[in-house]
Formats: sequence, C-alpha cells, structure tokens
Amino acid sequence: MPAAHDAELCKERNRIERAINGLKRFRAVATRFDKRAASYFATRCLVAALAWL
Repeated sequence: MPAAHDAELCKERNRIERAINGLKRFRAVATRFDKRAASYFATRCLVAALAWL
C-alpha cells in the first residue's frame, strides 16, 4: 500500500528548504562563525533582510 501524499505539505516543506538554502549562501550563516547565540541570530536576521530585499 503506497504512503499517502499531501501535496500542500510538500509545497510548504520545499518553500522552507529553499529559504534555508538561500541563507546558506552566506558563509557566516552556513558555518556559524559567531560564538554567541545572540550574534548568530543577529547575523541570520541581517542575511534574511538582505535576501528579502
């Protein structure tokens, strides 16, 4: 019996995976150079804002 396929769930997952991979283009986010969680979060926010523009 084949597994159930939810097309809407797959679309949402694909969208999230693409967003994460887009953020990984920036080396500081992909390798996490920042030592503190707050600095890393700020870097992620900055990169997300740049990607959104």
